Amino acid sequence: MNKKNALTQPAPSASPRKTVPEPVAPKKVAARPVQQVTAVEMGARQREISVSEFFTKNRHLLGFDNPRKALLTCVKEAVDNALDACEEAGILPDVMVRLEVVPTGGTTPSPSQATRFRITVMDNGPGIVRQQIPRIFAKLLYGSKFHRLRMSRGQQGIGISAAGMYGQLTTGKPVKIISRTGPKAVAHFFEVQIDTKKNEPLVHENKQIEWNQPQGTQVTLEVEGKYQKGRASVDEWLEQTSIANPHVRLIYQTPEGETNEYPRTYHELPPAPREIKPHPYGIEFGMLLKMLQDTKSHSLSGFLSSDFCRVSPQLADEICKTAMVSPTMKPRDLKSHAAETLYQTIQNTKIMAPPTNCISPIGEKAILSGLYKQIKGEFYTAVSRPPAVYRGNPFIIEAGLAYGNRPENQTKPKQLAMPKAEGEGEDEDSELARVIRYANRVPLLYQQSACSMFKAVLSTSWKNYGVTQSRGALPGGPMVIFVHMASVWVPFTSESKEAIADYDEIQKEITLALRECGRRLGLFLRRRERAASEYRRRNIFELYIEEVVEACNRLKGGKLLKEKLKAQLRKIATSRTGGMKTDQALGKTGTGPEGLPHSIIVTSEGVEGEVELASQVEADAAATVPPVDADLLGDEKLSVGATKSRAKKAHLRADKTPQSKAAQMGLFAEKGSSGKKPIRTRTQPEKPNKPKRPANAAAPRRKK
Repeated sequence: MNKKNALTQPAPSASPRKTVPEPVAPKKVAARPVQQVTAVEMGARQREISVSEFFTKNRHLLGFDNPRKALLTCVKEAVDNALDACEEAGILPDVMVRLEVVPTGGTTPSPSQATRFRITVMDNGPGIVRQQIPRIFAKLLYGSKFHRLRMSRGQQGIGISAAGMYGQLTTGKPVKIISRTGPKAVAHFFEVQIDTKKNEPLVHENKQIEWNQPQGTQVTLEVEGKYQKGRASVDEWLEQTSIANPHVRLIYQTPEGETNEYPRTYHELPPAPREIKPHPYGIEFGMLLKMLQDTKSHSLSGFLSSDFCRVSPQLADEICKTAMVSPTMKPRDLKSHAAETLYQTIQNTKIMAPPTNCISPIGEKAILSGLYKQIKGEFYTAVSRPPAVYRGNPFIIEAGLAYGNRPENQTKPKQLAMPKAEGEGEDEDSELARVIRYANRVPLLYQQSACSMFKAVLSTSWKNYGVTQSRGALPGGPMVIFVHMASVWVPFTSESKEAIADYDEIQKEITLALRECGRRLGLFLRRRERAASEYRRRNIFELYIEEVVEACNRLKGGKLLKEKLKAQLRKIATSRTGGMKTDQALGKTGTGPEGLPHSIIVTSEGVEGEVELASQVEADAAATVPPVDADLLGDEKLSVGATKSRAKKAHLRADKTPQSKAAQMGLFAEKGSSGKKPIRTRTQPEKPNKPKRPANAAAPRRKK
């Protein structure tokens, strides 16, 4: 019984059961009174925002993201202004850039630790008139390049004034300007700052000073920044500027006290671009309405032919007839519906592309000169595409390529590479190509992956040209790819002008230029590999020539002319292994391979191609000028001047004379002992044809 009760009764719990408290209702909080704002009060808060105030708060839009980038942007804007002024005035630019560390706390830190720098940029340009100096350097959106369709580095009227605004925000120091318009003019000194509320200049000092420069402008900024060498630095930007502007002499004084000079290698200014009128394909409907109201023409036909380019009076009458409007009506009287019909008619009419004299491309020779000067390689080539149009704006794409290492660098012992992983190829550890981008001769160092130029390089199949490339990556190998866009209006992705927007027309032209460079590179690599293979075969043949000659001599009993047989066997070996073409491809004869226009080949024997040809022409022109004595007077000086003038004209004629492909590539034979001009040929000069001897004539006697 006790056992049964023990089994049926529940076991006592180890701890007493806890009671859950009932939830307490939250206390009611009194509602806060809502403060209502009337429309009158909201309207009273509205006020105009100055463009200076906007960019003060959003300075990252102008390229002042971080101290290192801000230092580069300030140098860039000052140098761009200097180059634009010199080229527009027809002066070969001489630009000096100086970076100095500003002492802080009584001590001068090292350049890598400094946070404040003084930037000075001086040029030999035409100078600036006194009345315009404050507005140019201390007012945003003020300039002469925004409203004209003409190629220039600056476009928006923001750059140099934004650099002064950044210096004003970070250091509180004004911009210091010295300018002189001529040797007989007075030099003016200004200290200016920006009134950010009104976007107007504040002049702190204005005086006349003595300046040792005959003309030009000097700008001094004091800004916060960070100096660091390497990629995307001031040093790299100036180096790339000298590549795309070989006509510029650039002197750069670093914060360490070093002086780097980039000499002028091209002594001609680029062709001066001309201003053009807008093209009908490049305007939108709202712009057409504005132009109809602002025009000075008294008839619609005159408006179309005078305010647009590539529209003749006959074409203007045809457009008006198709749009069913009167050609003689006043442009301001055109209603909105009729204006829209006119706009659609213009877009559907076939109009000639805009003129390209508003663009000044670098040119293939200048690109080669800049690449050869700054980049060490063994093959260089350059391509300039024909002009194209996007949204009615003409543009030209240029591309260049430098490949390989100089022969003197190949003699250095290679460092031991890291052991390869299982399944890893030999080419997977090679260095990637470097892409340098330009817009209107200005290097673009930031936002590379967002730029249309970089995307075109990635999308190009470089494997077709003998270069390794992984999927979605840059090509491998020691290679530098140069891409430049010249246009009256470059479509940048932001105000900082760091990347070019994607347009199908632009992407297509860049791709075609890169493919042409790749074809020339592939041709060079294939010829060099084939020539090297044939040269190895020739060396093997020559190893057996001695044994063959000795064996033949023994068969002849020692009466064989061994040297003659050796020469014949060497000639046979040369002809069987490519002949002179092998030597040409390897640079053994001092001539470059044919079929590679606008290219340079560098070998251990020397340099062949465009550079050597140009220097040869200059040497020939200079050789025609006799040496001039410093004591010559009167009529003798006039005769020397006439001789120089004739030599210069001969030099120009030599440049304009059409040449064969072999002549363009420097494929000239050696000069003979007679001193005559060499015959232009691919291999050896042909022998002159001898006159045929009559059948009845006696044979000439041989001299003993």
